[in-house]
Amino acid sequence: MNSNSLKPAIVLTAFGTTTKARQAYALFEERLRVAFPGHEVQWAYSSRQVRHFAKERQGREHRGPVEVLQALRARGQEWAVVQSLHLLAGHEFYRLVAEVQSVPLRTAIGLPLLYAPEDYRQVAATLAAAWHDLGQDEAIVLVGHGTDHAGWATYLALQHFLNELVDYPVFVGVLEGYPERQEVVEAVAASGARRVRLVPLMLVAGVHVQEDLAGPEDSWQEALTAAGLEVALEKQGLLAHPGIMDLFQAHLAQALAAIPPAVSVPVLGQAAVKRCYQLC
Repeated sequence: MNSNSLKPAIVLTAFGTTTKARQAYALFEERLRVAFPGHEVQWAYSSRQVRHFAKERQGREHRGPVEVLQALRARGQEWAVVQSLHLLAGHEFYRLVAEVQSVPLRTAIGLPLLYAPEDYRQVAATLAAAWHDLGQDEAIVLVGHGTDHAGWATYLALQHFLNELVDYPVFVGVLEGYPERQEVVEAVAASGARRVRLVPLMLVAGVHVQEDLAGPEDSWQEALTAAGLEVALEKQGLLAHPGIMDLFQAHLAQALAAIPPAVSVPVLGQAAVKRCYQLC
């Protein structure tokens, strides 16, 4: 087959998980296969630790993005879209960009979930719609992983957009870094809320949700309960929300639009192209 006739492959690149939460990835993949017919879809995992754990303890072979792209190139593929499935543009995303640049395959990179202001607005609207049944004395506490990358301000930015949209207390904290748990717990207690909905600010509800948010010791749920608050844990990750999948799908479409029309991909306009990393 002439490689020029191949549609760009889609490489979905997530941090990865070692739990059953990977089922959320499968549902997202199914949606994309319908939305982008004729494009091969493959997975890559950016976390070396997840790849090692999956191989050593589960017998699963999870490939990194370089391995996937090299295999595509060896088959004669000329273009691929690497869609980041990361929450923010932090260490994992920029490492992905660097790794992709090392492979002699033309690629466009789809942006992570939270990048431009309109991304924050869409995520905020999606989450607010899911909290339509919130009680008057109830607050939302979102907990992300955290990062020491300059992108740590993403968490505060999302809290800002949420507070602009809703009229009930919303707090964002992280497992590692800032905003810290004790500070958030004190702020929730001072807000007058009596009940808390504890929400994972993570794409899939993996081990961090099971242990760090809901564990019996030294967890967010335990700390909030100790402060006199009634806690209800939301047990699904962000990728379970159709609006979140919509946003990732839009980023993927924008990355596809960055590929020259000669590769038989419809162009969506220059505004979309400017929002993608195109690495030729």
